[in-house]
Order: sequence, then structure tokens, then C-alpha cells
Amino acid sequence: MTADAKHAPTPYLRLFDVTKRFGDFIALKDISLEIYEGEFVCFLGPSGCGKTTLLRAIAGLDIQTSGTVEQNGQDVSALPPYERDFGIVFQSYALFPNLTVAKNVAYGLENRKIAKRDVRQRVAELLQLVGLPDQGDKYPRQLSGGQQQRIALARAIATSPGLLLLDEPLSALDAKVRVHLRHEVKQLQRRLGITTVMVTHDQEEALTMADRIVVMNQGVIEQIGTPEDIYRKPSTSFVADFIGTMNFVAGTAVGPDRVRCGDNVLACETSDMREGDVVTVAVRPEDIVLREGVSESEENVFSVRIDAMEFLGSYVRADLALEARGDQILRADLSINLVRRMQIAEGDERFVNIPKERIRVYQGTVNRDV
Repeated sequence: MTADAKHAPTPYLRLFDVTKRFGDFIALKDISLEIYEGEFVCFLGPSGCGKTTLLRAIAGLDIQTSGTVEQNGQDVSALPPYERDFGIVFQSYALFPNLTVAKNVAYGLENRKIAKRDVRQRVAELLQLVGLPDQGDKYPRQLSGGQQQRIALARAIATSPGLLLLDEPLSALDAKVRVHLRHEVKQLQRRLGITTVMVTHDQEEALTMADRIVVMNQGVIEQIGTPEDIYRKPSTSFVADFIGTMNFVAGTAVGPDRVRCGDNVLACETSDMREGDVVTVAVRPEDIVLREGVSESEENVFSVRIDAMEFLGSYVRADLALEARGDQILRADLSINLVRRMQIAEGDERFVNIPKERIRVYQGTVNRDV
């Protein structure tokens, strides 16, 4: 065993070849994953990708057809939910409408036969922690959606579980409250140091909250990585298309680190692709650089026509038509200051540069859902 292996952290949650079938339908296929203590991990993907099914398998609410779930070194694969060490928050809050806020938070503590004085003290601490110290005597219906979700969170962590599971906890809230609350949830998770798994279909939520993101598609994991890696280095065309905005251009590999797109040849990393392979070139709108002065010796510099401009506050999204092929459009995000300084307008002919290191190339043709 190497010195690095001796000091490597032990995963708090381990999944081995987890598969879930509903009749002939395979909702999860051979999912293997390790989550470490104190991590905030997001399961991200479109509706029906299997992310909620995976969360429910971890919780024991929908036990997997095959495979193993380990928590803190213990095999919990066949244990019912009440024997697993977790707290859970649902999209619908699931608060008891006939109980006060304090009674809702105290529910799990009272079930453990904890002394009443200790329960009152713990409830007061938790209400203070979630910023609602004076709401204990109210009923859920008297609170806003954001306040109800905070109470649901307080109830989930009341028994100090080792694992916190969040099933799209913010999706029922309006946009402004959601942005505010996701920051609060992340700060609370850091303060408590509790291992957290959150399901979401909102990529912005995952990018801003997660330490690592698990991108899922059709019951399998497409990629696991930090938010920056997922965004900057999508390993598949699905991830590239699902996360953020991406330009896709059909091309052909024409040599080592060279791809032809229409009448233009791009310098880009092509890995093991062979000459003649059909490929798809991907580049983010913010990685297309408008240039004032260019040299003929520079790589990846092209003439474009600005076909359309959409003002989006701090930046402008521009449709760029490649001069050689007017039917091929690239979308670029240009800072508003650059647009003003260069006096950019629709119909202008300009030069753009696409840095080699910002280009991703995928084998084959990308089929996109519009």
C-alpha cells in the first residue's frame, strides 16, 4: 500500500453497482459512487434520468433491485428507512399541518424519548439556526414557502443525522427566494459539516451549491466532477449540452489536432480521433473572443458577420455568421463594455478568435433536443 493510499479519506457513503428495475424498465443501471464525509453532492439531470430514484434507494424508501449501499462502513442495503441514519427534506416540505412549528421540529426528538427540557432547548437552537427563532408557536400555514422549507430543514437535522438528503428542496419557491435560500442552505451545511446529497434539475443550483456534481442521464452517470470541471471540461456531448449554453458545429478530423468545420480549419485537441472521423466541435459563447487587430499567423481567427444582438444587461448575446458560410451561426456572449468600446452593431463584419484550449471535440454527431 502506498503512502497516499494510507492517508486517503474513507468514503462516508458508497454505492456499488446499484440497479433499480420497475418491471421491464431500468431506472438505474450499475451505479457506483463514493461520497466523502462533509461533502455537498448534487445529483443533476433532466426529468426521468434516475436521480430521485437513486436518492430514494440511498434512503431505503425504494430499495434497489441489486447492488450495495454502504453508509459509514455499514451495509444498509436492505435496512428500512427508520434504521438508516439520515434526515430528509422534500420538495413539498411535508410538514404536519396540525402541529406547531416547534412540534414539527421536535417530532423526531420526541420519538426518541428525549427529555422534554432537552427537546425544548434543541428546538430553540434549531429555530435560531435557521433564522426563525420567534416562529415556534405558529402553524405551517401561517408561514411563507421559504419559511416552511427552513422548518423542514430544521426538522431534518434535529436528530443530528450523519447524512442529509434533499429532494429538489427549493423548486417550489419563487426565483428570488430560491436564490437566497440556496445560499443559506449551503452556509448551514458548511457550518454543520453534515454530508449532504441533493437532487436537482436546476443546473445553476448545482453549480453554485455543490462540492461535486453527479450528472445523470437515462439511469447512468455521465460525469462526476467539481462544478468547474463539469462546466469547463464536459466529458460527453450530453453534459456539454445540458450544462450551460454551448455552440455545436459539425466537423471532420483532418489531422493531428485539426478539425475542418465548413471552410475553416480549427486547431484543437482531438485525442485519439483519426483522420476522416465525423466529429462535433463544442465551444461556450463566452469563449468566443471578438478581436480588434489580428495577425494572419494566429490560429483559430475567423471573419464573421454580426447577424443579431440581444441585450441581456451586463452582456450582449450575439449571433455570428461565419462569412464563408452564412448558414452557420455561432452564439457569442460579449461584455456590454466591449460592445460600447468597439461600437459593435448588427451587420458589422468582425474578426473572432476561439482559443484552442477552450474547444471540446466529441466523436460523431450530436443529437440535440430543442
